Amino acid sequence: MFCVQAHIYIQNVPANILSKFRQALAWTPCFKRGPSARGGGSAPLSWTRSISSGNSPRPPDTSLFVPVDIKTDFSEDGSVGAELTQPLDKSELLKVLNRFYKRKEIQKLASENGLDARLFHQAFISFRKYVLETETLAADLHIVLNDICCGAGHIDDIYPYFMRHAKQIFPMLDCMDDLRKISDLRVPANWYPEARSIQRKVVFHAGPTNSGKTYHAIQRYLEAKSGVYCGPLKLLAHEIFEKSNSAGVPCDLVTGEERIFVDPDGQQSGHVACTIEMCSVTTPYEVAVIDEIQMIRDPSRGWAWTRALLGLCAEEIHVCGEAAAINFVTELMYTTGEEVEVRNYERLTPFSLMDHALESLDNLQPGDCVVCFSKNDIYSISRQIEVRGLECAVIYGSLPPGTKLSQAKKFNDPSDPCKILVATDAIGMGLNLSIRRIIFNSLVKPSINEKGEKEMDTITTSQALQIAGRAGRFSSTFKEGEVTTMHRDDLPVLKEIMGRAVDPIETAGLHPTAEQIEMFAYHLPEATLSNLIDIFVSLSQVDGLYFVCNVDDFKFLADMIQHIPLNLRSRYVFCTAPINKKQPFVCTTRLLSQFARQFSRDEPLTFDWVCRHISWPPMPPKNIKDLAHLEAVHDVLDLYLWLSYRFMDMFPDANRVRDIQREMDEIIQVGVHNITRLIRASEAQSSESLPSTQLQTPPQVQRRLRGSQGRGQPPKDVSGSSTLGSRLVQEGRLTKDLLQQLRREWSEEQMHPARNEQTHSRTGGGKSRADKKKRK
Repeated sequence: MFCVQAHIYIQNVPANILSKFRQALAWTPCFKRGPSARGGGSAPLSWTRSISSGNSPRPPDTSLFVPVDIKTDFSEDGSVGAELTQPLDKSELLKVLNRFYKRKEIQKLASENGLDARLFHQAFISFRKYVLETETLAADLHIVLNDICCGAGHIDDIYPYFMRHAKQIFPMLDCMDDLRKISDLRVPANWYPEARSIQRKVVFHAGPTNSGKTYHAIQRYLEAKSGVYCGPLKLLAHEIFEKSNSAGVPCDLVTGEERIFVDPDGQQSGHVACTIEMCSVTTPYEVAVIDEIQMIRDPSRGWAWTRALLGLCAEEIHVCGEAAAINFVTELMYTTGEEVEVRNYERLTPFSLMDHALESLDNLQPGDCVVCFSKNDIYSISRQIEVRGLECAVIYGSLPPGTKLSQAKKFNDPSDPCKILVATDAIGMGLNLSIRRIIFNSLVKPSINEKGEKEMDTITTSQALQIAGRAGRFSSTFKEGEVTTMHRDDLPVLKEIMGRAVDPIETAGLHPTAEQIEMFAYHLPEATLSNLIDIFVSLSQVDGLYFVCNVDDFKFLADMIQHIPLNLRSRYVFCTAPINKKQPFVCTTRLLSQFARQFSRDEPLTFDWVCRHISWPPMPPKNIKDLAHLEAVHDVLDLYLWLSYRFMDMFPDANRVRDIQREMDEIIQVGVHNITRLIRASEAQSSESLPSTQLQTPPQVQRRLRGSQGRGQPPKDVSGSSTLGSRLVQEGRLTKDLLQQLRREWSEEQMHPARNEQTHSRTGGGKSRADKKKRK
């Protein structure tokens, strides 16, 4: 402890008051001052402080500390301070406080006690306001301030009262040690005592795409008495589920939105195929398979692979993935005392990088797959392929799983005239496709940086190999694959990318658990969930093997429902729901907030309630905007099903919602099958020119649509009240000048529709008059 030596000169003060005053000072952090002139503020101070040995943790990001409003409490002593001394002169008091603020020694001591420059300034402003505006100060503070103003005390004697006030408005200062302990993530292996109680055998199946690594791991999984398969996608979990049951090994399916038990009585089978977030770390298994282990470094989902690798209670852990992860997994297993057996595999069929680019869609051949990294490119390429009299299948990430499988089946079917595939990197995992040649339409992919900002980056070597490896797969019609680019300038860049070694995995993701956030909330009851997450990440300590995953989407959802009264655990669950903040129908229309508000009222979210909010039943899509809306509604139904497994009583109609989700999938399949017509309708800006009968809707879907009520209204605009043009301008994708030009061209097209249709056909669906002028 440090000592406080205060110079207070008071005559005729009752002993009981002096005793109470001394008790009030007894709590203060200790410091002592060397001899100095009474009343002065310029005498040098000699500070002493006991500092614990060892490495000090990194300082917290204090910009996250939000000051708490405190009520001004009147002193229990009433006006004793003024009666013992005299009323304080506010102007003189202001000078004293400002001198206190400027003292370098005070700033240094405050910093050592958790108040950096920012917090020190905020705390001082609040303290000054408290001192100057409070009618009756506590007797001890009043006496100290009076002594300083009269020259009988030292200006540094204010410090204990200043710190007391600072800890009131920043309560985290008093519990910083506890918060640091809660957010200490340096030994995550110790979070899983069940897994640490057994000696696990870890086998790493390493190899490129189409090397048979996952096949060998699954064979061991099928041979075992019990097992769990953990995959990154619902499609992969479904594939193993079907493969296992077809092989006579009863297997259940568990994803975030679905539970299928093969036992008629609902008893769990010995085997389960699940998405990796859903794996149990308490159920014992003989064999566990963790697929695509390289995703352990994924900035958003990496925590799920870390949890599975460290926490699964299986006698054997079979890890499948890129060879770039071997050294890291081996090092990670050293922390658990487990050795890693590595089995390397070579690609079963070769693929080669061509020495020339495609350059024109006229050069497309059966079995070609054009890879794009945006929906707009998907739409553009599909439209141009149709103009050339070819049929193409379309696959991108936001399509429902059933639609993806339908398009894959269409492309793979030798008797189907569709021989071209246009897809995003969604084909990299989870789909068996008969591709002869991969054609990169671009090598630039949008990504989100650590600040949550959108960036355009060249694809990595790992991404390029993952996509290129889809060409010439062992089980497909084509035994050799080829890879090239659409544009000549991209080909040398692709060769350079694919010629580099894959960057080795160096870190694994972690994410704060609900229990950790609840402990934070106990110490910081006034903080919002978003603020708790920020402070947790700021204070978290990780060693060199780990990083804390990106929490931007979590915070976005937390802020969206902050105004709704929910207990912390329920709020946390809502914020971990599979919603991307780029989904406009859920976020812009605040549909998630409506889900949470209904839940907070303790009113079940029934089937009828959901149908009202999604305007069910929908009409078949007439243009691309309608199709995007249906995809968003499908995601909303996914959200309902996901929540129904966390709050069964409040989401009671999961089976009925799943039924209409299947119908929605079928309607979307129809739209994607006719996607080029939807694109043409969007370009023409006329939904009347595309009646629903032109969409070749399957008879069973037509019957359901005719039998449903409320078909008179088209799907709602997914963008909310703003127009598409204004949103594109706001997002920086379109300038105001270009918007005006598009409006002029649209007006001309409306005036001369026939002429413009002819021009459109001659130019291959795409070039405006402005483009032709530029070429001239």
